[in-house]
Amino acid sequence: MELNVEDMIKWFGLANEKIQENKVYLTKLDQPIGDGDHGINMARGYQEAVLALQAKEYNAPFEVLKDASMVLLSKVGGASGPLYGTAFLKLSMEVKVKEVLNLQDLANGLEAGLTGLKQRGKSEIGEKTLIDVWGPVVDYFHKAGFQPDNLTESARKAMENTKDIIATKGRAAYFKEKSIGHIDPGSASSYLIFEALAEVIKEKE
Repeated sequence: MELNVEDMIKWFGLANEKIQENKVYLTKLDQPIGDGDHGINMARGYQEAVLALQAKEYNAPFEVLKDASMVLLSKVGGASGPLYGTAFLKLSMEVKVKEVLNLQDLANGLEAGLTGLKQRGKSEIGEKTLIDVWGPVVDYFHKAGFQPDNLTESARKAMENTKDIIATKGRAAYFKEKSIGHIDPGSASSYLIFEALAEVIKEKE
């Protein structure tokens, strides 16, 4: 399995479709424990990213990831823009100059993205943030016997597990115990992004 420039563009296109379809849902998740704008912000940022990627020619996957990261950084807004922008920028730097990406490249790139998220957000797994999905996804990529459907399931379970976590970072931290029972919005958007990646990988098998 190898992903090329077209596959990277397809990943962002598919993720954008899922985020647009779930814009209201993501915003509803954000209303009880955040600013109530996560769906709106993510939908705007991903739409802008897709338009930017369609407007250029690329020679390597890292170029796609880097351009997308810059758009997300500037267009998503809120806390999510810098976080997603950082994650994809670190991913792009890790896979720089490779013309195609195999599973190991993706694993290494996503791990670099996760490290960037932890540094930028000053947070770790278990604090009710998108890291609670990125962490298990990175772990799954490093396992033997990779299956796209299992990747989706790992991301879904990780997202649902954020319901039981007390938020200690970001706006949700103000709600303390009241944040229990709510899925973290960033974890939900991350799930959609990894669901899209799993679909792209599945098409290549």
